[in-house]
Order: sequence, then C-alpha cells, then structure tokens
Amino acid sequence: MNDDERLSPEQEAELERIIARALAEDIGDGDVTTENTIPETMWLRGEFVAKAEGVVAGVEVARRVYAQLDARVRFREAAPDGSRVGPGQVIAWIEGPGRALLMGERVALNFMQRMSGVATLTRRFVDATAGARAVILDTRKTAPGLRLLDKWAVRLGGGQNHRFGLYDMALIKDNHIAAVGGLKEAVHRVRSGDLRGRPIEVEVQSLDELREALELPIDRILLDNMGLDEMREAVRLAQGRAPLEASGNVNLQTVADIAATGVDYISVGLLTHSPPALDMSLTINKP
Repeated sequence: MNDDERLSPEQEAELERIIARALAEDIGDGDVTTENTIPETMWLRGEFVAKAEGVVAGVEVARRVYAQLDARVRFREAAPDGSRVGPGQVIAWIEGPGRALLMGERVALNFMQRMSGVATLTRRFVDATAGARAVILDTRKTAPGLRLLDKWAVRLGGGQNHRFGLYDMALIKDNHIAAVGGLKEAVHRVRSGDLRGRPIEVEVQSLDELREALELPIDRILLDNMGLDEMREAVRLAQGRAPLEASGNVNLQTVADIAATGVDYISVGLLTHSPPALDMSLTINKP
C-alpha cells in the first residue's frame, strides 16, 4: 500500500469486520445455487473488468474478501487502487476453488463499484479545481457502517478527509452557538473542556460572524452557503489568519468558481452521499 492507502491497526481490524459482515449478510447459511451446481473440487479462474471509464478503488478490499473466504484463492491486481481505467480494462485476476470465487463475486463487486464511484467522482472535482489552492474535502455524509471505505476512496481519488467523526475534531455549528448564547462562549467551552486539545472549526453564515470568528482561538472557519462575492470578501478579510472552508451544495458546475475565490478547502457531501457506482463485472472461466 502507498501512503494514501495505508490504514492504522484499528482501521485494519475494522476493515476485516466490515468484510465479514458483508459476507455473512450475502451467504448466510450457504449459497444454495453455487453449492448445487459447482463441484467442491472444481477450480476456476476469472477476471474483474471495468465497463466504464473511471478511477478504480477497492481492489485491496476485494483481495481481502477472497482471503477471508478461502486462503487458496490467488488474487492478482492488474490496475492498482487509485489508477484510471477504461472500458474493457482488466482490474484483477483471480483463480481458485470455484465455489469461493462465485460466493465472493457480489461482495467484492459491491465494494469495488461503490469505492470506485467515490474515487471517480472525487477525481472529477479535483480535476475541476486544478491550478487553484483549494483542497477537495469529504464530509460525514457517508454510507452507515462504511465510512472507513468511503473516506479511503476519497483519498484514492485525490481528495482529502475532513474529520472522520465527531471525536477527532470540533466543528461548532449554528445549533451549538444558539444553544449556549454565542460563538465566543461556544469556542470557550470547547477549548477549555477538551483536554486533548483537538482542532476547532467554526461555522459562519455572514461576514460579521467571520469577523468575530477571526478574533477567537480557532483552527479553521467554515463559510456556510455563502455566495461567490461573499467568499471573495471573506478571503480578503481573513488575510490568511485562519484557513477558510467553503461548504454548501457544491457541485461540478460551481466548484471551479468557488475555488477561484481563494478559499483553502471545499467540502463536498456529494462525494459520498450519492456517488454513481463504477460499472464493472467478473467473468469466470475454467483454467
């Protein structure tokens, strides 16, 4: 794995659990079709093939799917995670017990198609902002239980991860501010109460709120649903005192103009809440 693919020991364990749950969900107490059509001793080979253009992701996950199913399966990648593929291009070859190859087919494809869809969409946003300083970020709008894979796919597509969850970074939003009576008080409570000193980002919805935020001990400011003129003025006001993140209904038609305002980050919920899957298939043959 390269640096973009590397997982922590905790994430490695979570990945194995995700795969185990997916296999159990699909196979249950047995694959009634495969077990009654494929002899136990039959050896097969196959290849995963892209049917559309995009960025492939999840090849390593597919390899681990088969490793969990049957250690005798041989899995060789042809297109590594993060690489561009086109229609008809082989992504990976597999060979081993026929039952294992067929039982793992849908789970492996589900992981690869979703992750490749996320990576492909992310790359389109990254390409659309080429030459600008803005970094494309994901959000927490991920498939429940699959955040590890969704955010991994964003990195493989050339984006970066925002906070992974509610625990690794504070993001003070309008509801927090309203509940405690003001932005300054909310920042004070988090800064004094968080003994781990995690980064603090605050959400602002106007230039007046931005001016207030710039005087506080925070690490990043989120410009929520601001227009282009407001964002340009926000960049001018901030003068680099705090990184600025643009957020709110960002799409491929607007992202280049947003990046041109000079913001440091652009967070895009679309990357993970509704990515189109990248079409691919598994073709099985006898050796």
